[in-house]
Parts: sequence; C-alpha cells; structure tokens
Amino acid sequence: MTKIADIKAREVMDSRGNPTVEADVILEDGTLGRACAPSGASTGSREALELRDQDAGRYLGKGVLKAVAAVNGDIRTALLGKDAADQRDLDRIMLELDGTENKANLGANAILAVSLAAAKAAAASLGKPLYAHIADLNATAAQYSMPVPMMNIINGGEHADNNVDIQEFMIQPVAAGSFAEALRIGAEVFHSLRKVLQAQGLNTAVGDEGGFAPNLPSNEAALAVIQQAVEQAGYELGKDITLALDCAATEFYKDGKYVLAGESKSFDSEGFADYLAGLCERYPIVSIEDGMDESDWTGWKILTDKLGSKVQLVGDDLFVTNTKILKEGIAKGVGNSILIKFNQIGSLSETLDAIKMAQDAGFTAVISHRSGETEDTTIADLAVATRAGQIKTGSLCRSDRVAKYNQLLRIEGELGVEAAPYRGLKEIKGQG
Repeated sequence: MTKIADIKAREVMDSRGNPTVEADVILEDGTLGRACAPSGASTGSREALELRDQDAGRYLGKGVLKAVAAVNGDIRTALLGKDAADQRDLDRIMLELDGTENKANLGANAILAVSLAAAKAAAASLGKPLYAHIADLNATAAQYSMPVPMMNIINGGEHADNNVDIQEFMIQPVAAGSFAEALRIGAEVFHSLRKVLQAQGLNTAVGDEGGFAPNLPSNEAALAVIQQAVEQAGYELGKDITLALDCAATEFYKDGKYVLAGESKSFDSEGFADYLAGLCERYPIVSIEDGMDESDWTGWKILTDKLGSKVQLVGDDLFVTNTKILKEGIAKGVGNSILIKFNQIGSLSETLDAIKMAQDAGFTAVISHRSGETEDTTIADLAVATRAGQIKTGSLCRSDRVAKYNQLLRIEGELGVEAAPYRGLKEIKGQG
C-alpha cells in the first residue's frame, strides 16, 4: 500500500529568487507526497552540501539541475518499490548511495526533498496528519505540544542590507495561553513596530525573513525600538514577551576578533561574552543563538559559563544539526540548546536523531526555517510531533514565513489546547 511507484523532481523557486529542489513521491495507491528543500544565507562550514550547478550562465550559478537529475536518476532507481512508511530504510539507502560524510555526491537538497516527500506520502496513505506520522517515527505518538514562536521582527547581518551587525532580533509571546494567542500578540507588536519606525523616519522595508531592516546606530538601538513597540502594543516586556537574539557571530568574526562594524567596536571572546551579558542585564533576553563563532569553542565555553544557567544558548553554525558535533558539545559543556534545520544534515531520520540526542541531554531543540524558504510547512509538523517547544520561522510578513504559522494554527485547531498545550516560558532553557 505504501510502496513507492514513482519519484519526480523539478526546480522551483525559493523566497530569495533562487532555484531549489522540489520532489514528488508517488505511491502505488496513487498517494502523492511533495516537499521542497530550503536554503540558508549564513551557513555553518560543516553543513551538509547543497548541490548547485555552478553554471554562471544560468541562475548565476545557483541552478539545481544536478540535484534534480540525482533524484530523477539514481535516487529514483534505488527507492522504487520500497516502503515509504519505513523512513529509516529510505534514508539509509540514500545515505549509502551518496557515500560521503556531507552528502557531496547527490546533494543534501536532493536527499532531503525526497526524504520529506516520502514522509508526507506515507502519512497521507496511512490517513494520518503529517505530525502524527512523524510522532510515530519518533516514538512520541499522542504526546504533542505547540511551540513558542521566535518571531524575527528586526533583521540585520546577512539577512538585511543595513548596518546592524546582529542578524536577528526576535520576540517570544511567552505569556500566551495558546499558539493562536501568541501569534496574535506577535502580529500586534509587528504592526506596532512599523508605526514606531515610521514615526522615527526609519525604513520599513523587510529583510529575507520578513522582519524590518532599518538603519539603526547600534544593536542596542534595535532592542530599544522593540521595547517601545511592545509597550505601545499594550504588552509588558519581560512579562508578556521576552527577547531572543541570533548573533550569527561567525559572520563578523575576523582574525580572532568579533568586529561590530556598525558600532565601530571589536572584542575578543571574553569581551564579546561580556557585551552580550550586558545586553541581557538591560533587556529581558532569554535566548542567544550563535553568540560565538562556530570554531571558537573556547569562546563558547566562556559564554556558557557566564550565561548558561539563565540564558538559552543555541548552537546553529556550531552544531549544524549534526549528532557527532552535538555529542562533542554536550561532553564539553558548550551551549545548552541546538537549532534544528533539516537541510543542515539532509534527511528526516538524522534530524529526529539530533532532536532526541539534544532532549536526552537536557538541551532544548529549536526547530528552524532557513532564509531561503518555500511554501513547504513541514517544520510546523516537526515542531509539534517532537514536542520541541520552540520554532523559528520568521516574522509576521511574507507568505513563505506565514505559511508555517498558519499550519500551526490548523494543527492547534485540530488537536485542541489540552492535547497540544502551549507552555510558554517553560519551554525555554533556563526559564522553566
């Protein structure tokens, strides 16, 4: 019933106008599963390889025809007749077919699109919502929760063309009683922020992830305008809403120094940890992602020792959704949370393994989009199915971001708040 009858792939466009891979998995009963691979802007050096054509005469070298050919050729041949419900087996076959540590032969974008499409096809054929099927795969069936959204309302760094060095300034509506209420609160603050920026004569154009990208004199100035927006929306910062940062520090780590060009400041690891600690003292920042460069494990240890008992320290470029690297981080006491991005590792099974390892070690796992997204909403189902408790999927703007929020609304409406509770602040490491 759930045997694979055909697999097809094509180039489609992502939210930044670049091609990506979309795969269809068709089962013998006619069921179709379809999924797209996302793409990042600021990427960790140890991420699985995203296969691009490198043909400068086509899509500026960013075409994915090679990855599409891998799906329509070798991957299709290897998976025809296999059981789409046996996710582990499908992913194992593709990993063995690729034969490299970083999926350099077939491409993580090719493997991931098929991996997710197969899960969707199996879920549909079995008559289950995708979150229920993933929960079965993860052995967490009937144990759901709705994630706290980390809403990226001011974009800087690689996600925007401005002079703000920190990449993401996020709000978390932690006092909400449901996901739907959290989304409403976030939307109200988003619109309030637009008015605050307009009143100050600042740009209200948006960045890759739907947040505003104004030219502000400092990172702290971004926090100040968010505080003003929260208050004008009728909420209390630190009680109703907390703050989170994604520094993406690897992007401004140069010659052993953290260089904040927008503020004309430069720090060593200890100094930058102190800088971040100072921001946490002045604002209710409860989560910091990539607060140090991915290779600066000494700096990460300093930051963890300084803030780890009271602030969630999320490794993105540091851990790249990779269990081998995460295991090392857990052993060394570096960070206390992992960002989960499907395409950093390249398959659903490996993603579930990373989430389980993190949760077993007392780390939190934050499910995340990429800056280059599509209408695919799989991460919403993943967050609910694994009880991850937190999700990053951008601002309250751009349909590639809002699609995930809307899927979460549908899931909450289907399950109800008792079967899928929204736990707010308790989900964030160091706050529960």
